[in-house]
Amino acid sequence: MMNAPSGDPDRDFAAMMIPHHQGAIEMAEAELRYGKDERLRRLAQGIIVEQRQEIAVMQDILAEKTGPAAGAHHHMGDDK
Repeated sequence: MMNAPSGDPDRDFAAMMIPHHQGAIEMAEAELRYGKDERLRRLAQGIIVEQRQEIAVMQDILAEKTGPAAGAHHHMGDDK
């Protein structure tokens, strides 16, 4: 699903990249589940870690730009 442009290119970039990264994670998880090539499995594991970290950053940026409801993201330990 494509969000309507907000007029803020940074917000739009983050909003569009999150589902893109989620798709990459799903593909990498399928490789780990069914793949046999150890090189691709290592690559898939790295993709999962990196893409999750990048999603968290983009969600935080969206929350800053649009308020907590739009980018709802909670980090463990943030409730101090």
